[in-house]
Amino acid sequence: MKEISIADELFTVRDFWRYAISRFQAAKLSFGHGTTTATDDAAFLVLDSLDLPIDTLDPFLDARLTTAERRLLTERIDARVTTRKPSAYLTGRSYIQGIRFYVDERVIVPRSFIGEILFSEYGGEEESLYLPDRFGVESVVDICTGSGCLAVIAAGLFPNAEVDAVDLSPDALEVARINVTDHEFSERLTLYQGNLFAPLKGKTYDLIITNPPYVDHDEMAVLPEEYRREPAIALDGGPDGLDLVRSILSQAPKHLNPGGGMICEIGTGREILEEEYPDLDFFWLDTAESQGEVFWITAEALGVGEKKKRK
Repeated sequence: MKEISIADELFTVRDFWRYAISRFQAAKLSFGHGTTTATDDAAFLVLDSLDLPIDTLDPFLDARLTTAERRLLTERIDARVTTRKPSAYLTGRSYIQGIRFYVDERVIVPRSFIGEILFSEYGGEEESLYLPDRFGVESVVDICTGSGCLAVIAAGLFPNAEVDAVDLSPDALEVARINVTDHEFSERLTLYQGNLFAPLKGKTYDLIITNPPYVDHDEMAVLPEEYRREPAIALDGGPDGLDLVRSILSQAPKHLNPGGGMICEIGTGREILEEEYPDLDFFWLDTAESQGEVFWITAEALGVGEKKKRK
């Protein structure tokens, strides 16, 4: 007698979505790589695997799937449970503000709040109240670029800017190169391998964007398996999570133009940072899902103007 598989019993998008939710909940999976619940993660895995819009279930719920599609979904749902890899690694795709990026296990799954902030500030007709004029920005650098997603977003939002992107990991830069090419920004987006600002050789910018590793050692020790599938180098921010943030703050003034500034994501270290740098004027930016995890600071607040006057 022929053995019956799940792929032989489930036929529609609705069937596989329900099945995935049940499997994910029973396995007590962890989420946070673009989704926050078993329901959303199941929807992402099913829809993205089928090349369907990831935010639209209704028109497709009762669509019958081909044999090949059913087998693919069965394999990926099983892999999500047994390997605990984030769904984005299984589909090879991640999204920021609806923009698709290629990802694999050489980079963390993109999930920066900075993307939401940039789109909220530059997505409307009015100018940002604190960030530079988008058409006046001529140079941008993304430090700790990873998959290159924020650098690509910057290239799209700042049409007159040359964009540089830096990462310590050569493997991460290979992924970033795929995304730069896919989004057709190769002519004005340059990738550099090295530690923070080191490979930039004194270049200065109107805008610094950075989402450095900021997980502290206590949190690193108890990360769910899904997060352990990501490169530790892209997560570990030292004993209190702020080692790289401190380095970036100390080096940024040498790489900022007057009138510019830096936007930086630091996680939950706001109190530590404000206590350690009482004279720095951090402007904290909130999003729909975060409070005080991203700051904006002007070049002048970092002493850039004062240093030029002394010269």
